[in-house]
Amino acid sequence: MRTNVPARTGDLPRLLAQRRSLVVLVVAQVLSGVGLAAGVTVGALLAQDVFGSTGLAGLPSAVGTAGSALAAVAIGRLSQARGRRPGLAAGYLAGAVGSAGVIAATVAGEPLLLLLALFVYGAGTATNLLARYAGADLAAPARRARAVSTVLVATTLGGVVGPNLAAPVGDLAHTLGMPGLAGPFLLAGAAYAMAAAVLAIWLRPDPLLLARALEDERVREDERVRPGTAGDRPPSPGGGRRPGVLAGTLVMVLTQLVMVAIMTMTPVHMRDHGHGTAATGLVIAVHIGAMYLPSPLTGWLVDRYGRRTTAAASGLALLAAGTVAAAAPDGSVAAFAVALALLGLGWNFGLVTGTAIITDAVPPATGARVQGLADVFVSVAGAAGGMASGLVVAVAGYPLLAFGGGILALAVVPVVVTAARSR
Repeated sequence: MRTNVPARTGDLPRLLAQRRSLVVLVVAQVLSGVGLAAGVTVGALLAQDVFGSTGLAGLPSAVGTAGSALAAVAIGRLSQARGRRPGLAAGYLAGAVGSAGVIAATVAGEPLLLLLALFVYGAGTATNLLARYAGADLAAPARRARAVSTVLVATTLGGVVGPNLAAPVGDLAHTLGMPGLAGPFLLAGAAYAMAAAVLAIWLRPDPLLLARALEDERVREDERVRPGTAGDRPPSPGGGRRPGVLAGTLVMVLTQLVMVAIMTMTPVHMRDHGHGTAATGLVIAVHIGAMYLPSPLTGWLVDRYGRRTTAAASGLALLAAGTVAAAAPDGSVAAFAVALALLGLGWNFGLVTGTAIITDAVPPATGARVQGLADVFVSVAGAAGGMASGLVVAVAGYPLLAFGGGILALAVVPVVVTAARSR
């Protein structure tokens, strides 16, 4: 009679460590979601007030995502050398420092200090995204997308609660003698600091270091049982070739570019047409919820139906988002909420799919470095989208930005088809 025992000696510790890692990562992601939402909700509005120009309203998003790009490199290298725990904890701590800098710059009315602080604040965004790879470090190949989605969905709670606290924390900021738009960054600083503490204390054993150790054990065991096979790797859904890394990165780059561009200018467009902070906060809360809440379903779809199918769905969802946003009546909060919900859903499909493709293609020995580099390109795309969005709206208007972004997102489809044929 067969018993339900692990196939390898490394399977049981891998399973137990994976469960513990996911619990700790989920707690940290809930906290970091609050910090992430601050810049999304009021960053463009803050810049519009400080610089007095709609054309520069996308500058905070651009600066923050540029900081996110640099942080992705640093966190990737630190994680590669020391493990996920120090890398992710350091990233969230930097986000907390950046939040404090934004508050100081806003109180002092110093535009250059504000940009520097937003650059450092971008490290929190990079860390929030890089944490998804930690969820997949110990996951079986057939469940990688679902592991990634578990980490992503945890951001939903903080990401939805954060924007809806914009008005109350703004009142708190006024009470403390600060501008109201600095309020969300008070909350962000505390949330990022707590996320760093959770990871530093409880993310043990380190998932990346354990994955490497178990992989080394597997190689030694295979060499002992079947000499000459130590270099073999088990097959994975996405293959281990360079086209997989390129395709996964391009999918995430395109979805990030379109999402950031439309998301950044929607609060500005709404305020220009008479909507208050509560209304824009609601729309952004719906958007962030749609970015992360569908993750369990997305992970299942990616694992069940394949990477190409969900990548194509990402492009179509973003096209729908751009079309709805472009046609939305200026006074309709509901229409903007629907548009940004579709925008978040399309981004979610692209991020989970791209992450799964890259995770399939790289081994634990080099995974963190490659993943960090891929996220650099994602961050650069976000910076480009954020910076260009304000200029496009100033010259051609919000509807053209929204619809043009949706058309651009369709490029995801030929990207994955071409990559599949090149294998």
